[in-house]
Amino acid sequence: MVESLRKVARPGPLPSGRHHLSREQVVASQRMRMLTATAEAMKDKGYVGTSVAEIIRRAGVSRETFYQQFRSKEDCFVQALDAATKRLAGLLEVARQPAADSPEATRPAAPDETFRRLLRLYLKTLAEQAAFARLFLVEVYAAGPEAMARRMEWQRWFADAIAEIFQVRAGGGADERRFACEALVAAAAHLVTAHLVADDPKGLCALEDPLVRLAVRLLG
Repeated sequence: MVESLRKVARPGPLPSGRHHLSREQVVASQRMRMLTATAEAMKDKGYVGTSVAEIIRRAGVSRETFYQQFRSKEDCFVQALDAATKRLAGLLEVARQPAADSPEATRPAAPDETFRRLLRLYLKTLAEQAAFARLFLVEVYAAGPEAMARRMEWQRWFADAIAEIFQVRAGGGADERRFACEALVAAAAHLVTAHLVADDPKGLCALEDPLVRLAVRLLG
């Protein structure tokens, strides 16, 4: 999952001249280039400062091609946000599967071990894909209500994942523990955003240990 995200980070242009790509492959390539161009342009100029003209210039497509796939800059932003969050959602499945040579592979993983794997993948992916990370952690605030609704969906998904990892079930103080999951997600988002804005990938990855300790205190 993480490897596939790396591969689509900077899609190259289509081959010049005749090629054997299908129409669907051409459209998919153009789409990914425009989504990537949107993320990179907004990393440099912000949502407000990025125009459709800047997106199509960076993507190397025509204005007609842009409007064949997106209604507006906001629509393109929302779809870029969706693409990024869907990839991040796949990190949970990766986190559930420890490496074959790890100690966790021979016994059931403790909740804090699974959470650590998820958090490590999440932080590493954000550090490597800073442009896409900024979409849903920084620029989303300027992109309108639909984009913010997507951001809230992502945070609820992450809280659900943490609740599942720490086996938060009905009864026995579940409401308080569920609130702790949501608070943990909000704290992580705030801390991650600060390091993204500061362009500090090392500091971003260094959040792993303190956030794991916080999760254990709140939910362990």
